[in-house]
Amino acid sequence: MLTLLSMFYYICLRRRSRSGTRGEALSSRRAVESGQRAALPVSVEVEQYAKEVLDFSSHYGSENSMSYTMWNLAGSPNVYPSSGDFTQTAVFRAYGTWWEQCASAPPPFRRTPKSFHSQDYIELAFEEPVYPTAVEVLETYHPGAIVQIMACSLNPFSQNPPADVRWEVLWAGEPTKVLTPQARQFSPSIKQLSFPTNLIRLEANSSLLKYYTELDAVILRGQRERPILSLYKMPRIDICDLSDSDDELLDPGASFRQTGDGKHMNLGNGYFDRLPYELIQLIVSHLTLPDLCRLAQTCKLFHQHCSDPLQYTQLSLQPYWARLNDTSLGYLQSRCTLLQRLNLSWTGSRGALTFSGFSSFMKVCGGNLVCLELSCCHFLNEACLEVISQTCPGLQELNLSSCDRLHHQAFMHISKLTRLRRLVLYRTKIEQTAMLSILTFCTELRHLNLGSCVMIEDYDVVVSMLAVRCRLLRSLDLWRCRNLTERGLAELAVGCRLLEELDLGWCSTLQSSSGCFQHLARNLPRLRKLFLTANRTVCDSDIEELAANCPALQHLDILGTRMVSSSSLRKLLQACPKLLLLDVSFCSQVDARIVQELSGLFPNVAIKKSFTQ
Repeated sequence: MLTLLSMFYYICLRRRSRSGTRGEALSSRRAVESGQRAALPVSVEVEQYAKEVLDFSSHYGSENSMSYTMWNLAGSPNVYPSSGDFTQTAVFRAYGTWWEQCASAPPPFRRTPKSFHSQDYIELAFEEPVYPTAVEVLETYHPGAIVQIMACSLNPFSQNPPADVRWEVLWAGEPTKVLTPQARQFSPSIKQLSFPTNLIRLEANSSLLKYYTELDAVILRGQRERPILSLYKMPRIDICDLSDSDDELLDPGASFRQTGDGKHMNLGNGYFDRLPYELIQLIVSHLTLPDLCRLAQTCKLFHQHCSDPLQYTQLSLQPYWARLNDTSLGYLQSRCTLLQRLNLSWTGSRGALTFSGFSSFMKVCGGNLVCLELSCCHFLNEACLEVISQTCPGLQELNLSSCDRLHHQAFMHISKLTRLRRLVLYRTKIEQTAMLSILTFCTELRHLNLGSCVMIEDYDVVVSMLAVRCRLLRSLDLWRCRNLTERGLAELAVGCRLLEELDLGWCSTLQSSSGCFQHLARNLPRLRKLFLTANRTVCDSDIEELAANCPALQHLDILGTRMVSSSSLRKLLQACPKLLLLDVSFCSQVDARIVQELSGLFPNVAIKKSFTQ
C-alpha cells in the first residue's frame, strides 16, 4: 500500500513539473535575455598575474634558490612565448611513469575514483578577488599536465577568514599527451562561480609526458561585480520530462506481477537480500567511497554491508581533500576499526582538520595501520606525530612528504615506530639529531627519502649510520643533499649492498675524480636506478664501470655532465638490456644526432635530451 501511495505521489510531481516548470523556465529565460539584457551595466574585466605562491606538493628545484622552483609562478612571465628548458620556470619533481615502476613506489589504493587524476598541485594567491571568466596557464615546455583548476572562497590576504571555506572546480580533464613540447597558452572553458575568488589551485598529472613540464605564469581574468546573468539559474528539467507520453505512468503496480497461483511477486528489489553475504560484500567493494556512503542510506540491508569494517581495510581520502573535515572523519570512525592502509594526503588545510579530530580517529582506527600517507598535511603538529607513535605500533610505511611546516622537534617521535620499512621525509625540516635517532631504532628500513631535507648538517654522518644500522635498505633518495662526500658514499656502498635505487641528483660535493662512482658501481650490483643529475664530473670511466657491474640497471640520469661520450653510452646500452630511461640532457658531448642514432639502435630505451631555444 505504501509503495502504491509513493508511486501516486511521484506521478503527481512528474505531471506538475511538465505543466509548470518548462513554461516558467522558458518565460523567465526570455525575460532575462530580452528585458534585462539591455539594462546590464558594463563590467570591466580585470587581468592579473599571481601575487604569491602559497603551497605546492613538489618541485624540481632547491629550497634555497629560485631555479626550477614553484615560486617562479608568481608574477609576470619570464620565458613565454619562448619554448624549452629554462631555470626561471616552475617544474614538478617527476614526470612519466618511471617512478611508479620503482621498488620504492607504494601500491595504489583501492577505491580511488577513476576521475581522480591529480598527482601534484600548486596554490596561487592573486591581488584582487574576482568572479573568474578565464584562467590562463602559460606552459613553456612539454605542456599537457594540468588536469584540474579550482577556486576557493577564502581570501588568503583577509584578516577575518570565513568559518566555511569552499572549493569549487572551475575545470577538470584527463591527462593529455601533447604531441609537441612547444610552448602554449592553456585556457580551458571554466564554469561560473557564485563567489569571488583570488585563490586558484592547479592540479597536475605528468604521467603521459615525455619530459618535465615547465610552467611560466598564470593569469586570472574576471569581473569585480557578479555578472547579472549568473544570478539566474535555469531550473533543471529531466530529459524524461520532455516527453508528452504518460504511458510509463499508467501502471502504478508495474513492480508487482501476479503469479499463476494468484500470489503477488515483488520484483522491485530483485531479492538482493537472498544473495550470500560474501557476494554482496564483493559487489559493494567496487564502489567509490561516496557511493558506498550513499548506498548505506538506502535500506538496512545495504547499511549493514556498507558499514562492515572489512570494506574499509584500505581508505584513500586524498581525492576528497576539499570536503574532508573533522565531522566527516568522525562519521567514518566506527567503520574503520580494521583499517590497515590510510591516505590522508593533501587534507586538513586551513583548519578543516584539527588535532582533536585527527587524534580521535587515530585512537580508534590506528591499531592495525601498516601504511599512513600524510603528504602535504599542514594540520600536522608535534602532538599529531606523538599520537601516531602511540596508536600505530605496527606502522611500516609513513609518508610526510612536503610537510614543511612541521617543527623539527616533532620528528623525534618517529623513532618510536620501530617497524618502519618505508619513510618519506622529502622537503621536511628534520634535523640531524632526529634523523640519527630514527636510524638507531628503525633498523628494518627498506626505503628512505631524504630529498631536499636542507636542515641536516652533515649527510656523511647520516649515511654512515645508515650503512651500520639499515643493511636491508633497498632505496635511498638524497636529492639535493648539500654536503655528502665520497667518504660517506663509500661507507654506504659497503654497508648497504642490497641497494636498488639511489638518487644523488644535484649532490654537487661528489667528485668523480675521487673514484666514488666507480666504487659505487662495483659494490652495488643490484642497482636498478641511479640518478647523478647535474654532476658535471661524471665521466666515461664511471659509465663503463656501470656497464660492467650493474646489468639490472633500468633508470640512469646523468644530465649536465660534460665528460661522457657516445662510445661509453653505447657500451652501457649493450650491457644493460633492461634499461628504460637514460637522461643525457645538457651533456655537451652528446648532441641530437647521437641521441637519434642511439635511439634507433636501442628503441626500447627512452633517451632524453632537453633543449632551449
